[in-house]
Amino acid sequence: QVQLVESGGDLVQPGGSLRLSCAASGFTFSNYAMNWYRQSPGKERELVARIRTTGSMTYADAVKGRFTISRDNAKNTVYLQMDRLKPEDTAVYYCNRDLWVISQLGGSWGQGTQVTVSL
Repeated sequence: QVQLVESGGDLVQPGGSLRLSCAASGFTFSNYAMNWYRQSPGKERELVARIRTTGSMTYADAVKGRFTISRDNAKNTVYLQMDRLKPEDTAVYYCNRDLWVISQLGGSWGQGTQVTVSL
């Protein structure tokens, strides 16, 4: 079955950096675009960054220029480098395939990793 294990979240001061990792299993990783989503209390889950099978990347406007998504198909892992963090980046971060893929093929969410940006 699909398993996604996120790690790397922490408490960091504004302006700091973190690198999140997501280890995937249960599907052919290289065949799918991968995404990072985040959810903060009282808000809906939002798409943060996406990397296609070709390696091309897209970002939400709120993180453009500060976050970088990458993938290592040999390790079935997707990463999110987060720089110049802001308090509004505080959220639980999740990785997963596209929502329409999850809907059509099934799949679960991992436990996420907590990122807290605060003094």
